[in-house]
Amino acid sequence: MGLLRVVCLLPHRMALAIGRLLGRIAHSLGGSRVAIVRRNIELCFPDLSASELDNLTYEHFKALGMSVIEMGLGRWASTRHLKSITNLVDVENLLDALATGRGVILLAAHFTTLEISGRVLADAVPPFDAVFRKNRSEFLTELQRSGREVSADTTIEKRDIKKMVRSLRNNRAVWYAPDQSYNRKGSEAIEFFGVPAMHTTATSTLARLGNALVVPFFPRRLKDGTYELILLPALEAFPSDDPVADTKRYITALEEHIRSCPEQYFWIHRKFKDLPDGYPDYYADLDASK
Repeated sequence: MGLLRVVCLLPHRMALAIGRLLGRIAHSLGGSRVAIVRRNIELCFPDLSASELDNLTYEHFKALGMSVIEMGLGRWASTRHLKSITNLVDVENLLDALATGRGVILLAAHFTTLEISGRVLADAVPPFDAVFRKNRSEFLTELQRSGREVSADTTIEKRDIKKMVRSLRNNRAVWYAPDQSYNRKGSEAIEFFGVPAMHTTATSTLARLGNALVVPFFPRRLKDGTYELILLPALEAFPSDDPVADTKRYITALEEHIRSCPEQYFWIHRKFKDLPDGYPDYYADLDASK
């Protein structure tokens, strides 16, 4: 953390270059993690040639390396600096939703730029809460929680549904990324880029119980090292009576954004694990992807 703090004092492009170097080192040492990334991308983009697949996998590790630097920037950089390198697109969609007097679910996803995006958003909108997931490592859990509290007013553990609903009923925004499912409870097998994957359907429940609007929110790192944070219009007629159909609407928006910056989605997670009996085990032969 001390070294990261020093790197974050460097000019922005130099700091990101160090991040890319970290990513290249991680790629060279990655082993099974490289294989997981390659398999996920292979499943989602089956038309890629072998060389294109290798290149996108490599670019993802560079994005992961930059995400380490961006985690530090999200914690320590000045708001003035972050605003100078970030374009907040259509923030009115969130402000209009909050102006209705209802809570808002800021519906996000796990991109490598996730940790830096909240700082600029926090400067432009009323205070919001952020959801985090407990890690097996207490240090990593605390790192994520305390980092997000630099942007968010309060952090909420992912399983604390009651606290999320309470915030929403108090007409607050809650930053929530439901694209990673860690067990089958409350999840359904829904296609992601045409491949079945477990997805939580809890967004519909949260919106209903919290009487909340849902505003999709996606970040993107541009080629020049600056950032674009996109807030889409609030989803109409959400939630419906069909949580699976609601979840598919979110996945469609997520897939569209991933196509604009495929190296920046969090492919290192086993996206297609824990499927019910009868589905393939997409990670059974990972040696073939090394």
